[in-house]
Amino acid sequence: MAERDLLVDAEANDHDELPVADSVGPGVGPTGSSVLAVLAICLAGANMRPAISSLAPVLGAVRQSTGMSSTMAGLLTTLPVLCFGLFAPLAPLLARRISPEKIITITLGTLAAGILLRAFFGIPGLFVGSLVAGACISVVMVLLPGIVKRDFPAQASRMTGLYTMSLCMGAAVAAGATVPIQTLAAGDWRVGLGFWLLPAVVAALMWRPLARRYARHAARAHYKVSGLGRSALAWQVTIYMGAQSALAYCVFGWLPTILIDRGMAPLQAGLVLSASILMQAVTGLGGPWLAMRGKDQSGAILILMVCVLAGLLGCIFAPLGSVWPWAILLGLGQGGSFSVALMLLVLRSSDAHVAASLSGMAQGVGYTLAAFGPLAVGLLHDATHDWKAVAIFCCVVTVIATVAGMLAGRSALVKATITRLS
Repeated sequence: MAERDLLVDAEANDHDELPVADSVGPGVGPTGSSVLAVLAICLAGANMRPAISSLAPVLGAVRQSTGMSSTMAGLLTTLPVLCFGLFAPLAPLLARRISPEKIITITLGTLAAGILLRAFFGIPGLFVGSLVAGACISVVMVLLPGIVKRDFPAQASRMTGLYTMSLCMGAAVAAGATVPIQTLAAGDWRVGLGFWLLPAVVAALMWRPLARRYARHAARAHYKVSGLGRSALAWQVTIYMGAQSALAYCVFGWLPTILIDRGMAPLQAGLVLSASILMQAVTGLGGPWLAMRGKDQSGAILILMVCVLAGLLGCIFAPLGSVWPWAILLGLGQGGSFSVALMLLVLRSSDAHVAASLSGMAQGVGYTLAAFGPLAVGLLHDATHDWKAVAIFCCVVTVIATVAGMLAGRSALVKATITRLS
C-alpha cells in the first residue's frame, strides 16, 4: 500500500497561482475535452434543480389538494435538500468501485423514477419520491467536480461556469414552465411535476456512451482521501456551501408563497422566481470569471453575498411593483455565489481525488445544514404569521455565509492524505 501525503499549509500559502500536485488517478479520462463530455456535464447540471424548483409554483395547489399545513409543506421542500447532505458521502464510496460515469448514468435514470413517484402516487409518493430525487441529485453533484478536475484541469473555472449556468437554466425553466404545463393539463399539478422526468431520461441516455467508454479505459487503482475533517479550510468551504445553499433553497421553496401572500397572482409569482433563477445563469457563467480576476475569491464572494441579501430583503419588503429588479439582483447574487462555491471545490483541491472528497464533505455537511433553511421558514411563518422573522433569519444566514466564504476564498489548498488502496 503506497501512501502519499499532501500537506499544504492553508495559512501560509498566499500565492496567486497554487501548485497542483501530480494526479494520482487515471489522469485525463477517456471523455477528455470532447463535445459529448461537455454536453453531458451540462445536461446533468440542467437536471439538478427541476425536481426542486418545479414544486414551489404549484405548492399552493398541492397543499389545497392534500390538506398540508405550512410546516408539512416546509418539510416537503426541505426533504430533497436534506438528502443532498445525507447521501453525499455515498458518492465517493461508490466511485471507489464503479466509474463515476456509470454511477451518473444509473442515478439519472433513478431520478426520473423518483420524479414519477413524487407526481402520481399521492402523499406517500410526494415524500418518498422527493427522497429518491434528492438522493440522486446529491450523488451526481458530488461526482461532477471530481470529473471536472480530472478531465478539464486547465478549464476548471470555465467548466464550472457552464455547469452552473446549465443548472440555473434548468431550475429557471422548471420554475416558469410548471404552472403553464399544469394549465395545459386541465389544472392537474401532478402533470406539471411529472413532466420533469423527461429531461432526466434524456440525460441518462447521453451519459451511457461515456460510461461504456470509461469502463474500457478506467485504471484499476483506487484511492482513499483522509484528513479533511482536520482542515480549517475544508470546513470554511463547507460552511460557505451550506449557508449560501440554505438561502437558495429558502428562495426556491418559499419566494412564490411570500409574493402570493403579499398579493401577487400565482402565475406571476412563479414567473418572478423563474426570472430570478434565470439571472443566476448569467453569474453562474460569469461568477467564476469574476472570482479569478483578483488574487483570491474573497472580494467576489463579499460582493455576491451583499447582492443576495439586498435582493431578498427587497422581495420581502419592497412594494410589489418594484419586486422584479430586486428579484433580478437576488438571482445575480445567488448564481454567482453558488458557482464560486462549486469552483472552490476544485481550486482548493490538489487533484481529482481530493476534489471528489472535498465535494462529498462540503455538500454532505453543507446541504444537511442547508436543509433546515426552508423548514425554518415554514416554522417561523407558522409561529408569527408574517415574514419579518423570516427576514431576520435570512440576515443571520447571510452573515455566516459571507464570513465563511471570505475565509474559504483565500488562496490555499486543503490538507489531505491520499492512500492508494489497490
